[in-house]
This record gives sequence, structure tokens and C-alpha cells, in this order.
Amino acid sequence: MIFSLGAGLIGGLGLFLLGMRLMTKGLRNAAGNALRSILGKWTKTPLRGLASGFMVTALVQSSSAITVAVIGFVNAGLMTMPQSVGVIFGSNIGTTVTSWIVAAVGVSVKVKALALPLIGLGAILRLTGAHSRRKHIGDALTGFGIFFLGIEILQSTFQDLGTAVDLASLNIGGIPGILLFVTLGAILTLLMQSSSAAMAIILTAAMSGIVTLESSAAAAIGTNIGTTSTALFSVIGATYNAKKVAAAHIIFNLVTGIVAIMTIPLLLKAVSVLSSLDSDYNLATTLAIFHTVFNVLGVAIFLPFTSKLVNFLNRHIGREVTELGKPKYLDNNVLSTPSLAMDALFMELGRLGEMTREVCQKAVTSKFRHTDFIKDKTALDTLIVAIRGYCVKIQRLDLPDTVALRLPAALRVIQYFRKAINIITEVSQQHTLLDHSLPEATTETARAFRREVRDIINVAHTPCSPEFVDLKQQLHQLDDLYHDLKDDLLRTGAQGHVELNTLVSLLEYYSSMRQMCEQAVKGTTYWALLRDIDLTCANADEDNEYSWKQDA
Repeated sequence: MIFSLGAGLIGGLGLFLLGMRLMTKGLRNAAGNALRSILGKWTKTPLRGLASGFMVTALVQSSSAITVAVIGFVNAGLMTMPQSVGVIFGSNIGTTVTSWIVAAVGVSVKVKALALPLIGLGAILRLTGAHSRRKHIGDALTGFGIFFLGIEILQSTFQDLGTAVDLASLNIGGIPGILLFVTLGAILTLLMQSSSAAMAIILTAAMSGIVTLESSAAAAIGTNIGTTSTALFSVIGATYNAKKVAAAHIIFNLVTGIVAIMTIPLLLKAVSVLSSLDSDYNLATTLAIFHTVFNVLGVAIFLPFTSKLVNFLNRHIGREVTELGKPKYLDNNVLSTPSLAMDALFMELGRLGEMTREVCQKAVTSKFRHTDFIKDKTALDTLIVAIRGYCVKIQRLDLPDTVALRLPAALRVIQYFRKAINIITEVSQQHTLLDHSLPEATTETARAFRREVRDIINVAHTPCSPEFVDLKQQLHQLDDLYHDLKDDLLRTGAQGHVELNTLVSLLEYYSSMRQMCEQAVKGTTYWALLRDIDLTCANADEDNEYSWKQDA
């Protein structure tokens, strides 16, 4: 008896989780770029983000998948923090759709009559459409069928469990009972890492008469609180933006849960009134309504304060970014002496160059996917604004000729470094998912090109080194390597080894990498020219150093 009950619980839960996985993966793959389009373009305001988050989560049945996508879009600069917070709010409401599915199937539908045809149809679509989107639709339908079978097994097991074990003794009621079931709901979600699976167990237990409405409602609140564990695990070693998105999710769920616990008697009365309006009123429907109502209540509380929540997160997460963006050498006290002010500007530009070259190296090494890029870019943008402001202050002074001649060069240094960072931003947004699989010969040419870029940036780190004077020659070599790589890519595309869209993206990718390298080197070279000592050190005359070809 105990073995069969245990097997029923484990098997039913396993089928439920397997069905959820297939359904989520199938729908997400079938949607293709639609998910990217919806999250990237339909979230211009927090309110639109709310609607998009609800819609997409209801479709793919996974708030975790949406949260991961949101983090990726924020990191790539395709979505702002206010937009992402709106999507997080919407995804919490979207998760309640699972409750409605379980309630509807568990009460109104003969499960096997629905599940088996879905599994059969899904298998046919998968077998007949192995190389088309049809296979993903087939996976989703199969997942739905297995999902429904899991619900039926859990239901029957809970009915048997209710007669074998006195689980009703847990319904102690009052505040202790509510807190007990909130804890149980959170633990279930923590163990299974799925609030949908936890809600399925709670709903089936409630429909089997094992737990009361109040206890199951408290457990539903616990599932929302339990999802914060997923957010906590997902941001270990993650970027600051990922931590901000996760923090928004945690704050929203915790506060919503606390408000729901404090108002649970009032919410249950309101829900009972709503449920009684339907002649087919039942406990499962009441729970689904309750699950939806308290999530909507949480959104109603938070949505007007979205900007304040974002400001709070920006102030308390990633404060070191602010420190990186603060000038170390720019001092208003030395503005009275223009030559000293230029010395300070020279030092700060050197620091800006060092930070820029480090970001360039990270970009090349990680194929423009390095996790700290948003942090670096934010700090660099802040520093550039501060340096430009200092240049304006110097410009207003009565400048000697030696200083007046160097100020335009300083502005040019800023411009080159800024262009290098902007190129990295564009590539990281447009080509993050680029497929770099190429034939071996072309791959080796691409490796040689990337090695040359890294070597050039390394040399640029050390002005006054013997290699620094040869940078221009190295850039000519890089240009030759780029044209070799371009020829290889075009030949590979002509032979049908690479799709046309991928080929175009690869050509843009490597062209951008070359431009990034050139901009970083130009910025470093003009910075070295800001002092006579560096001119001597670089062993280059003005005609030589200013003969760079015009920017593309």
C-alpha cells in the first residue's frame, strides 16, 4: 500500500514535470523569434511589459524561462530595467494559468479522453516534421498530454492517500495553520524548482478533500514565495543587471506573499463571492481565482512604484560601477593652472584607455558575450561624460598655446575610445546568438584574425614599448588578415556550407571587430601624442602619426 502510494506520487509528479518540460520547450522553440520580438519590442513601458510578460508566460508555461530571457535582453541593452520589471510582474500573473488548466481538467474533463489523443497527435507531428517547426508543435502537444496524465495520477493517488493517512490533521487552522501551509508550499517549490508543479499537487490535494480551502490557499501563497529560491540560485556569479532583475522578482513575490497572508480571510471571502456566481462552483476553481487575485493585487501595489523600485535597485546593487565611473585625477582645484589641468586630463584619459582596452579584450575573448560588459559600459559612459565636462572647463580658461594645441587631440582620444565601446555595444546586441561553426580552414583563418586583434590591443597597453612603434604596421597586417578571412567566408558561403543570413552576419561581425581594434589603437596613439615625452618615446613625427586612413 505504502509502496503503491509512493510510486503514484513520484510517477504522477514525474509525468507532470516531464509534460511541463516538453510543453515549455516545444512552445518556446515553435515561437522562434516571436519571443525575442515580443520581449524586445512590445515592452516600451512597464504596463506593456506587464501585458507581454503575462501573455508569453501563459503561452510557454514557464516564468523561469521568461526571467532568463529578460535577464539576457537587459544585459544586451535591448530592454531597460523598468521594462524588465513590468515583464516580471506580468509573468507572475501568467503562472496562474497553470492553476486554471489543472482546475478545468481535474473537474470538467475526462483526462484520458483528452491526454491520449494529444500524445498520439504530438508523436505523429514529431515523426513527420523532424526538420520543420511541426516537430516543436508536436513536442508541445505531447507535453500537454503527459501533463494531463500526471494530473490524473496525482488526483487518484491523493484520494487513496486520504484514506490511508490522516493528512487532515495538518489542517490546524488559524495563524499557525496558515504559516505551516505557506512553509509547505514554499518547500515544495524549492524542492521541485517549479511553482506550477507545486500548485498541481496543492490543487489535486484540495480536490481530493485532504486539505481545507484556507490551508490550500496558504500553500498557494507559499509557492509564490518559494519561486524566489530559483531567482537566488540563478544569479550566483551573474551580472549586476541579472541581480537587479532577480531582486525585483524576489521583492515582488515576498511583499505580495506577506500582503496575501495578512489579508487571507478577506481575500477568501471575496473569492468565495466570485466563485458562487458560477453554478459549477467548486474548490479547484476557487483556488485558481484566489491564486490569480493575490497576484493581481501584488501587481496593483507595485506597478505605480516601478520607477522607485528601479531607483532603489540601482542605488543598492552595483555601487562599484559608480566608483569605476568616477574620475580619479580630474581636480577642479588645478584649473587655475592650465598645464596642471592638462596633466590631470592626460592621466584620466590614460585610465579611460586602459579600461577601454580591457573591455575590448573581454569582447574578443568571449565573442562579444562577456557577462560584465554592461557594468563596464555604464562605468565608461559615466567617465566619458565627466572627462568631457572637464575639457569644457579647460576650454573656458585663458590657455597658453601649448595647452590649446593639445585640447583638440584630447577630445579626439575620447571620441576614438567612445567609438570602440559603441561598436562592442552594437555587436553584443546584434550578434550574440551568432553561429560560428565553420569549415576547419576558415575557422583557422578566423582564429588567426582574432589572435592578431588580441596581440595589437596587448601592445597598445604599453606605450613606449619597442613594439608600440610598429602598431601601424600590425594594423596593416590585420587588414590583410581581414581580407583573407572575408574571401574565405565568401567562398564558404558560395559552397553552401553557411547560410546566407549567417554569412552576412559573420562578415559584419569581423568587420566590426577590426573597426573596434582600430578605434582603440587610434585613441591610444593620440593619447601618447599629448605630451612631448610621449612623442619622443613613440619615435614618430606628426605626419606619420596623423596619416591614419579615414574612419569607415
